[in-house]
Amino acid sequence: MSALTPRPGIMKISPYVPGKDSVDGKEPIAKLSSNEGALGPSPKAMAAYAKAAAELHRYPDGATEKLRQAIGRHYGLDANRIICGSGSDELLNLLVRAYCGPGDELLYSQYGFLMYPINALGVGATPVAAPEKDYRADVDAMLAKVTDKTRVVCLANPNNPTGSYVTKDDVRRLQAGLPKTVLLVIDAAYAEYVSRNDYESGVELVDQAENVVMTRTFSKIYGMGGLRLGWMYASATVTDVISRLRQPFNVNLAAQIAGIAALEDIAHTDASRTNNDIWLPWLSAETAKLDLKPLPSVGNFLTVGFGSKERAAAANDWLMNDGLIPRMIAGYGLPEHLRITIGTEAEVKAVQASLARFVAQAQ
Repeated sequence: MSALTPRPGIMKISPYVPGKDSVDGKEPIAKLSSNEGALGPSPKAMAAYAKAAAELHRYPDGATEKLRQAIGRHYGLDANRIICGSGSDELLNLLVRAYCGPGDELLYSQYGFLMYPINALGVGATPVAAPEKDYRADVDAMLAKVTDKTRVVCLANPNNPTGSYVTKDDVRRLQAGLPKTVLLVIDAAYAEYVSRNDYESGVELVDQAENVVMTRTFSKIYGMGGLRLGWMYASATVTDVISRLRQPFNVNLAAQIAGIAALEDIAHTDASRTNNDIWLPWLSAETAKLDLKPLPSVGNFLTVGFGSKERAAAANDWLMNDGLIPRMIAGYGLPEHLRITIGTEAEVKAVQASLARFVAQAQ
């Protein structure tokens, strides 16, 4: 036994396990396990990244001034209330560190992103999961779980791994029902894929309420997961707190330069969204024809039910044998489901064909 004792809560953490990225003996493969952008990064972002190579001996801009200004212009936001981070994961962690601690509670939805309870346990707080209804966050159930110990509420909207979303009106009802001392964190990593009229990413609510933060990422529609770049938009009060807590130079030089270029390449972003608009509903319809159970999704992925954990595991092995890598999500409490990223046309059609063979051989 070691004499070194970590802080309370840390040893309760089940380490986060990312999606697989290879299959032994299979080449090429289609990695559909991490919800990465189907079309990859913008050519303009790649060119900017390559050009940055000559400056790698320089420290990056510690204030991410140009990047924050670019984000502000692109989304119509006050750049002074934007903070950039090493992926939105870093920012989610900083927010929990800033507002949660021993004796406090962090509230999240039953099938919410695994980093929420992990972050809570990491600071000695207690994660509290509110039950969902039809694989969708239930605002009434969440409000019923609020106690005088609640300090942070995390809502992934759209949610990973289910693909569901909470309407604008329900998000506002959630915020209105929370004490002003509770921070509502809206994790909108997949917001750029959503075109529903009743959806709002959180920008308007941030402008109206001091206790709301919205986080976003460049890892999804912008195809820059490898550079780890995210940002948050918050009130001046919360921005000041996180500015004091974040590490200096937390966003590397190449990520800052590539991020600016990615925002400017509207055509590439539009193409990525169009790809998803076509192939997400197509794969959903095709899996339903196979008597599988796709969950309604507005993200760039589809979570498919197989009826049992044994059949889901068998389907995972079958797809992997075909060089297609889905994501098993038993860690989210969904062992009978697989999550499948919407890839290119060829990749999505390969998934459908593989699943069709899987279903046929079992009959």
